[in-house]
Amino acid sequence: MTELLSRRVSIPEGVMMRELSGESVLLNINTESYFGLDDVGTRMWAALTTSATIQEAFERLLAEYEVEPDQLKEDLSVLVQKLADAGLVIVNAA
Repeated sequence: MTELLSRRVSIPEGVMMRELSGESVLLNINTESYFGLDDVGTRMWAALTTSATIQEAFERLLAEYEVEPDQLKEDLSVLVQKLADAGLVIVNAA
């Protein structure tokens, strides 16, 4: 997980996001993969895609939510992996 925190997330070309009432749907129009996010997932997406590194996103989210750091790291790791597997994000070196 430490190695993952030093990386950054970028959005591939062809990925669209639509938000409605705090929840989101992500769609990769090239692969037709889609993914639904609840309100917390939507906030994680926003932090991940606007931060220089996953570590920065982690720190922002840790300041916003009452959550144990280890739990947040695990949740971010799982989300990033699922999004990457679906072709909805690319994980790059920072």
